Amino acid sequence: MKFLTIDTTKHKKILAMALPSAFNSLLDMLQVITDLIMVGTISAFAVAAVGVGLQSLMFIFAILTLFHVGTNALISRFKGAKKMSQASLALSTLWQFAWILSLLVMPFWYFGSSQLYVWFGTAPEVRELGSAYVQVLTLMMPFIFMKLVFVSALNATGDTTTPMYVKLVSIVLNVGLNYLLIFGHFGFPALGVVGAGVATVIVNFLELLVYMVLYVKGKTPFKPMVHFSKKLLQRALKVGLPASYERSLTMGSFMLFTAIIADYGTEVLAGYQIGLRIEGVAFMPGIGFTIAAMALMGQGLGAKNPEQSREDVLLVMKYAVGLMFFLSFFMIFTPEYMVKFFTNDALTIKEASLYLKIVGLSQIPLAIGFVLSGALRGAGDSKRTLRINLISLWLIRIIPAFALSWYFNDILWVYIAMIADTFVKALFLWRAFEQGEWKRIKV
Repeated sequence: MKFLTIDTTKHKKILAMALPSAFNSLLDMLQVITDLIMVGTISAFAVAAVGVGLQSLMFIFAILTLFHVGTNALISRFKGAKKMSQASLALSTLWQFAWILSLLVMPFWYFGSSQLYVWFGTAPEVRELGSAYVQVLTLMMPFIFMKLVFVSALNATGDTTTPMYVKLVSIVLNVGLNYLLIFGHFGFPALGVVGAGVATVIVNFLELLVYMVLYVKGKTPFKPMVHFSKKLLQRALKVGLPASYERSLTMGSFMLFTAIIADYGTEVLAGYQIGLRIEGVAFMPGIGFTIAAMALMGQGLGAKNPEQSREDVLLVMKYAVGLMFFLSFFMIFTPEYMVKFFTNDALTIKEASLYLKIVGLSQIPLAIGFVLSGALRGAGDSKRTLRINLISLWLIRIIPAFALSWYFNDILWVYIAMIADTFVKALFLWRAFEQGEWKRIKV
């Protein structure tokens, strides 16, 4: 009898890269959640203010996708081809470009972000708290732009452990600073929602400082330098810009989706924001496996071995599906227990629990979509993911959500349109991956 053999070396390689990355992504979400939990003791207005503020940051993360995808796709290929001198030059180019771009973004963010609360039609209390919160976050723009370049570069080489350790320390520091600055303990002023923003700025600065020290002291795989290559920047932008366009348009669509939900009242909006954060505990580990898929795809293609890339991506996807399927049980069957960590408002608990029960049904296709999107971007096929995501988002989620909300006036139908988009998107991404055109793309 012939037994099935398992390549333990391959599993160990993938897990060594994916698990720290998954844990790091989970810590990212937990850092966001701590802000919501701690301001949740103030009022539902505070929860809605911080929640909408964090969602408005998605526009910044859309710009950062340029660096996340461009850096990973370029450096992972250099890593696979054993050209680390080129990888070092790419990193030097991209962190400098990130710094310049962040300075251009800051004034637009400061004057424009608070208008989102007006656009959503939030209550005056939410608008006042939220505007002060998001304007404080302006100060962290250079820190998060440059930090993401370093994190993406390390991930592309397979080092997902260093970012995990940095994030582990920073989340502890974030909780401590929140305790001091939100509530005013040990002589610090009680800044409330603004205190949460100040703590976020400080933590992001310190994270960047750690990466810069490691880089300058030669504790990373890259040679520290201040050289700039226009050619390498153009190569990174070729892959990163379509991904950034996709994320920007997707976030704009999400804002429209949030506007639909905001029309149902503050408690529904607060419940939706809390539900998003809790769902993030499930899909952030999935994003961690996505990062591994992106890096492994680029490394395999850089080594001229696309079949290895395909096998690695499929194995990563199996792990992501298994993990998110397991976590979906808690979202479907015990949502109230998780929501109570954020608020004691009965109506908000009810609305957040409804959201979690619905999205819990879509965690498997969500995992498939995450991993395959990351893999295709890692191959440089970001234009295809742009088309798939936008077509599905608008035709399956946004337009039906508006129509169903108008016809039924029931938030349940809005959430059903949302998960329908997840299923359709996963199907189209799988078809694109199986067609294999990504094997012939040059970065």
